[in-house]
Amino acid sequence: MPPKKAVVEEKVQLGRPGNNLKIGVVGLPNVGKSTFFNAITSSSVAAENYPFCTIDPEESRVAVPDERLDWLYANYKTGNRTPAFLTVIDIAGLVKGASAGQGLGNAFLSHISSVDGIFHVVRAFTDPDVVHVEGEVSPARDLEIIHNELRLKDLAMLDKFIENNRRNIERMGSSGSVDDRKKRDEFAIIVRVRDWVSEGNDVRKGDWSNKDIEAINAQHLLTAKPVTYLANVSEKDYVRKKNKFLPLIKKWIDENNPGDKLIPFSGAFETALAALEDPQQKADFVAARDNTASAFPKIITTGYESLNLMHFFTAGEKECRAWTCRKGAKMTDAARSIHNDIADSLIQVDIMKFEDLKAAGSEAELKAAGKLIIRGKDARIEDGDIAYFRSGEGRAKK
Repeated sequence: MPPKKAVVEEKVQLGRPGNNLKIGVVGLPNVGKSTFFNAITSSSVAAENYPFCTIDPEESRVAVPDERLDWLYANYKTGNRTPAFLTVIDIAGLVKGASAGQGLGNAFLSHISSVDGIFHVVRAFTDPDVVHVEGEVSPARDLEIIHNELRLKDLAMLDKFIENNRRNIERMGSSGSVDDRKKRDEFAIIVRVRDWVSEGNDVRKGDWSNKDIEAINAQHLLTAKPVTYLANVSEKDYVRKKNKFLPLIKKWIDENNPGDKLIPFSGAFETALAALEDPQQKADFVAARDNTASAFPKIITTGYESLNLMHFFTAGEKECRAWTCRKGAKMTDAARSIHNDIADSLIQVDIMKFEDLKAAGSEAELKAAGKLIIRGKDARIEDGDIAYFRSGEGRAKK
């Protein structure tokens, strides 16, 4: 009798489940957060040169660029093209002492708590006309301030949980019901997480079991959120691809949060480019600056992927569309991104791999080459798949 296959436990992800996730723009005052937000969303949030000009978080959706969707739209000759979107929120500047309420800190930290990931903007330019809340420009110090404030807020929340539950846990002893044991286990996990954070670590950098992550997710901790670092450099430095602060920022990230992404951008460059409406004017603007491209496509894609998101496509005569789902999603979860009825009655999914379709040139040629893949509802969809969902109620989405 052959040995049974080992059951691999599916890894639980830090953060909220679901596809409708948001990323917040965070940093000290006057580092270029609202300038970045205004340009990337083509909105008109105030960007005055003084702290706290943004108090209520502004929210906007930005399209996730994908050349595969462009190819599908051109080849299917459909009337509509709908990209995937990333929701971006502009959050007011944090200051040293925010975790203790300084600079409207409690309100701002609660705004960060409501997002699922962070764009951490750090100032990497000098300008005497733009004041720095800490005096001189020092990116490593600024990074440390934000890092500490988020960590201290997490510590306060964890300590409060421990204080509020310690007496009840001690009263339970070692016996009790299943629910009591669950509460004791959760309490022990939170104590371990508190110890980890108190040592200067972010929660997201810990090695946690699924049971640990379920307890952590219930706390909505700030340092559990993925972070992408954005260095705001001058237009001159951005065009010449050289900046004296970037090595210092990279060094801080490698020492404190190794593996996190760092993307340089120029708020001045992006603002000027976004203000041009005519495509030819945009092309001339870029050409006059050594064909330096916008950093926004890379920033949007990196932020989207940091939330563990991906998208698949549906393509047909009426529309080509990208649908967002979590990486590793099953076919039923992917179908639910479209409509619950399709997911609930799903039978099978016809899958075309994008590279196969592009190489074949058409659906008919792909099918003739035997490249159409049939998947069951428990199979996993992959990034870039073109899917046709077949449901038991006779409805399908293509």
